[in-house]
Amino acid sequence: MFNKILIANRGEIAVRIIRAARELGVGTVAIYSTADRDALHVHLADEAICVGPARSTESYLNMNNILSAAVATGAQAIHPGFGFLSENSKFARLCEEMNIKFIGPSAKVMDMMGDKINARAEMIKAGVPVTPGSEGEVHTTDEAVKIAEEIGYPIMLKASAGGGGKGIRKVNNVEELVPAFEAAQAEAQAAFGNGAMFIERMIFPARHIEVQILGDSQGNVIHLGERDCSLQRNNQKVLEESPSVAIGHTLRNEITAAAVKAAQHVSYENAGTIEFLLDESSGKFYFMEMNTRVQVEHPVTEFVSGVDIVKEQIRVANGNELSVKQEDVTFSGHAIECRINAENPKFNFAPSPGKITNLFLPSGGVGLRVDSAMYSGYSIPPYYDSMIAKVIVHGENRFEALMKMQRALLEFDVEGVITNVDFQLELISDPHVVAGDYDTSFLGNVFLPEYQKED
Repeated sequence: MFNKILIANRGEIAVRIIRAARELGVGTVAIYSTADRDALHVHLADEAICVGPARSTESYLNMNNILSAAVATGAQAIHPGFGFLSENSKFARLCEEMNIKFIGPSAKVMDMMGDKINARAEMIKAGVPVTPGSEGEVHTTDEAVKIAEEIGYPIMLKASAGGGGKGIRKVNNVEELVPAFEAAQAEAQAAFGNGAMFIERMIFPARHIEVQILGDSQGNVIHLGERDCSLQRNNQKVLEESPSVAIGHTLRNEITAAAVKAAQHVSYENAGTIEFLLDESSGKFYFMEMNTRVQVEHPVTEFVSGVDIVKEQIRVANGNELSVKQEDVTFSGHAIECRINAENPKFNFAPSPGKITNLFLPSGGVGLRVDSAMYSGYSIPPYYDSMIAKVIVHGENRFEALMKMQRALLEFDVEGVITNVDFQLELISDPHVVAGDYDTSFLGNVFLPEYQKED
């Protein structure tokens, strides 16, 4: 096993990785920006090293400084977490060249699956269903108009090299297409340095279903069930649960088998997620994209499967086989995760950085977990993502999980900054959500308009 790994991230995911490594007897190095010198992950790691100023481009995205930190501290591997450099094939390749193990898939696989057009072509080869769409990159509005006419409206415009909800637009008709294409292309260019677009027919109404997979260097690939991530705002996930109430036994077997087939086709190694859109009216599902990293919502899968995904990542990167085979994986109960952000839902979800003057995190009882890097007196910096915690619950059934989440959110108390805790409490208590009657449009089109009327 590695003697020491460097965590190229911050916040709750850095804390999560440090704890998993410690349980495996692996030493840890935290990196931090000048704005994060008092962050929890800095205090918890065995060693910590500053890699630059507050701006992420000069610190958490500074490949040279991070690799220099790994060399200086003798770290044998780098865990990128999620976000930042986690899906950057150039960084993965630099790690390989410097004989530092990147805890994730190879740069080759990241290139193959990180680009939506390449990924689509590979899924067609693998026999995984894909939505009707463009066969290559789309660079001009004239191309976009022609393709849209061929596949039919409504369509989705997506950044070919994108992710995280950037460079995505829904288009209902030809009148909307040109301005939407230009806006999405500009956003993609700014976010990824690549303005190439991809077009696909919009599946609506739809469920966003993703399957957690794990693979090792010996060619073993397993799935850990599915997650329903349909509750989204602006293509960003808000709440996730597992299993999905929209899927029965037969469809579950089909969609998880397709995910394993997809991962096997590209010889996938480490943790990853195959994302699908499910057309509830027809029962058909379609490949959407692959996330070549650990997901924010991985704890719900850990609860229902009993598998520690982050520990498996470290073991697999070390060259070990997966500690479980598919026949060993059993699923029990129901798990839900709510993302807690320092933001004001009543003011268009504006970020709310600042100093936490008092903090009480819910605890006690079986099946409750809070992943966070907060503490009383901690100042949330304004430079990074606003997520400050994740509340994850597990119950024998979905009703018990819902009630447990309500209890946890009622106890969650953060003073000094505005959070979305009350918003999440109302969402988890909404009759449609309680009934499992929602799709990807529910939060934006149904819940939010009523919620924002209240004040």
